[in-house]
Amino acid sequence: TDLRPLDILSEAVPARGMRVCQVQGVRGFQLSSSRPRALAFPASRLFIHCERFPEEFSIIVTLRAPRGPAKRNEYIFTLMAEESPGVLLGLRYAPDKLHFLFWSQERAGGWQSRVTFPNVSLADSQWHTLVLAVSGQSFSLTVDCSIPKDVVVETPFPASLSVRRASFYLGNRRRRKGVFTGLLRQLVLLPGADATPRICHAMNFKVATLSVPSVLQDVPAKPVSNEVLKYPYEADMKVTLGARPRCSKQEKAQFWFNASRRGLYLCNGSTWVSMLEVQHRLDYVEEYQNLVTNSETMGIEVFTIPRLGLFAAMANRVTPPGSAIYRWTDGKFVHYQNIPTQQAQSWKYFTIGKKIFLAVANLEQNERGQELSVIFKWSHRKAKFIPYQRLSTHSARDWEAFVIEGEAFLAVVNHREGNNHNIDSVIYRWNPRTGLFEANQTIPTSGAYDWEFFTIGPYSFLAVANTFNGTSTKIYSHIYIWLSGSFQLFQSILTFGAADWEVFHIGDRVFLAVANSHSYDSGMPAPSNFYAINSSIYELNITAQMFVKFQDLLTYSALDWEFFSVGDDSFLVVANSFDGFTFSVNSIIYRWQGYEGFVAAHHLPTVGCRDWEAFHTPEGSYLLYSSAKEPLSKVLKLKTT
Repeated sequence: TDLRPLDILSEAVPARGMRVCQVQGVRGFQLSSSRPRALAFPASRLFIHCERFPEEFSIIVTLRAPRGPAKRNEYIFTLMAEESPGVLLGLRYAPDKLHFLFWSQERAGGWQSRVTFPNVSLADSQWHTLVLAVSGQSFSLTVDCSIPKDVVVETPFPASLSVRRASFYLGNRRRRKGVFTGLLRQLVLLPGADATPRICHAMNFKVATLSVPSVLQDVPAKPVSNEVLKYPYEADMKVTLGARPRCSKQEKAQFWFNASRRGLYLCNGSTWVSMLEVQHRLDYVEEYQNLVTNSETMGIEVFTIPRLGLFAAMANRVTPPGSAIYRWTDGKFVHYQNIPTQQAQSWKYFTIGKKIFLAVANLEQNERGQELSVIFKWSHRKAKFIPYQRLSTHSARDWEAFVIEGEAFLAVVNHREGNNHNIDSVIYRWNPRTGLFEANQTIPTSGAYDWEFFTIGPYSFLAVANTFNGTSTKIYSHIYIWLSGSFQLFQSILTFGAADWEVFHIGDRVFLAVANSHSYDSGMPAPSNFYAINSSIYELNITAQMFVKFQDLLTYSALDWEFFSVGDDSFLVVANSFDGFTFSVNSIIYRWQGYEGFVAAHHLPTVGCRDWEAFHTPEGSYLLYSSAKEPLSKVLKLKTT
């Protein structure tokens, strides 16, 4: 998770060789070129409890470089070991370029690596704020909150860069050559986060601050000439605050300010039209609620019942008292109803007309030795779910509900029958005359875990995650397309213990992510057994009419993907459950970075993570995760700026 900002510049204050100057109403330090060692301090002042530089971080710099013939290279700062002339880490600029230096330790002795950002002009006697975000092989530079410049290199930033007996040097690399000749106002290290959202919300991007030495903070107000404000004027304008008001002909041309969204809206006579709205960006994630459950939770389903609000159904492992449903009340999930289940694996909420249903996938037999999964129906009179229809299943793992051409379907994933994993899963069709689901089609599956239904234009698809065929997890999962009244094979994709498919759209692009849980093959001379394996994201290629691999991401027995958005940003969170040694594994939120694909943004401590659900309320956006190893689920709140 993200840590507090570390103010490098403040640690060096006061120091000989630093002079406060004020230019354009903004204060900064001018650094002396005659005493480079005086502008240094030990790294141990910042890294008190750990002697390793963070693997993921941002560096924020506010500076003013003089216009004119710049030197070949000027160092903004460096981090250097006392016994070595090499730069462990540093930032320097040349005419139209910015270089980020770091010491790579992949080979014996190590060597200096350099990441160059071209077309960066800083020597113009203007203030600029730079945000450099580093994560593995990805380096992103944002100048004055403009479009980021992204660079991907072969040599990643080291995962374990020692700062033992190292010192920070401001404006130099421990010698007089290459000393920074401009003004330095801000130099901050933010571990574990992309600092751009924190910086790029100020009115003046060029001097936006995260942390500035106190001696530089008192910026005198500069009067701004505004011809309009010289003359008084009046306007007949009404602005309504509070909850969303009515918008009709009577309210036409009136304004409404939505404080929670920080947006201004204009009534056009029928609907509220956005005039000004702040786009939220994910800043960090905080624990919001610890939800004690009946037992370990294998799956979650979050849904809304009209006029009653938000609910969450937990698929709990232990049979008595079974599974539980929680209702969102006063900003928290509160226990609402217990439902008898037999080692429940997942829930599926769906509606048919005005009828509301909730189907549970039961893994085990009931007390009569029957393997049945149950569809529950919402009773408006009793205000709870009651049993409606029981269907014979075989170690059911998942339900998927969907509508094709106006007809309702319900598909169950059968995992195994006894020791036989190669069995049929069943698609049921709703019979409106009898009011029941009836078997419509069977599809052969292998130890399957998940169905995922999606549509692309007029076409309907159903993807199955095949997990185990009895000897190996290295098997094909299949995508089916609806043609002539039934599902037919469309494409097969090699997967490794596939546990989940997640389809999502970014703009006009369609993606399909698979969670690979386990690489095991009993037929190998030395049976393989791996949990740290790649999960893959595929993108639909319209020309080829197939999904092609877009990106691999290293996961640890991944069991679920969940796609969600915050403002204009898109994210994927993975449920990492086991690394081969422990169930205490970080699950990761990945941020969509355009051509770079998904890049790790937040690491979330989880224990045997099984399922993620994203949901929104008027108070904000949240993630809910379930643990298959402890009777505790957690609600995390997405903090935005």
